[in-house]
Amino acid sequence: MSVSGLAEEEERPRKRAPWGVIALVLLTGLALIRNGSGEFDVGPPQPATAAAAESRASGGTAPRAPGPLAFSAVDRIRIPAIQVDAPVTPVGLDTAGWVDAPPPEDPNLAGWFSGAVSPGEKGTAVMVGHVDNKQGPAVFYGLGALKKENRVEVQREDGKTAVFEIYGIEVFEKNNFPGDRVYGSNGTPELRVITCGGGFSKQNGYDGNVVVFARMTEVR
Repeated sequence: MSVSGLAEEEERPRKRAPWGVIALVLLTGLALIRNGSGEFDVGPPQPATAAAAESRASGGTAPRAPGPLAFSAVDRIRIPAIQVDAPVTPVGLDTAGWVDAPPPEDPNLAGWFSGAVSPGEKGTAVMVGHVDNKQGPAVFYGLGALKKENRVEVQREDGKTAVFEIYGIEVFEKNNFPGDRVYGSNGTPELRVITCGGGFSKQNGYDGNVVVFARMTEVR
């Protein structure tokens, strides 16, 4: 979807497919992001076992969590703990049913899946990005090094910044991806940040996805 298309959508109420339909599409697409080369000496960090989310994706709600925001397109994502400060482009599904990744030639560019909610809305928003490209590490290379209570800041085009606190980081096999757990929503604003991870082979690429689970705790 183009940026201009998003601007047009902001001027009128948006119709979304039921979350179960979106989750099914994502399970066959985003769970298998094709965006890693692995062609450098040291692989990306992988999540520690202790960083697993404490329960299912809905995982509870932080005390005094702010209420959900209205729809807004996304401008930037910042993850201070791993020095990420990147512009964001909307991404959709390609003709094969995969979630499009941002253009690989720009290593410092993240994607927001515009087929789901925007970050800060009620539900689970999804951000994706490359772990590497042919030149080396890319925007979400360090994702697996994050820890619980680290923060993800999403700057929206309406001038608000939705701040999310991480409560889990895990790596899942692409062939056994728990879509319901990752994308499930309890109706509060949550965020998933996803890149490639796990083992790598030149024939098949990365065999897993690193997934960050976070819930909104602040609006600036």
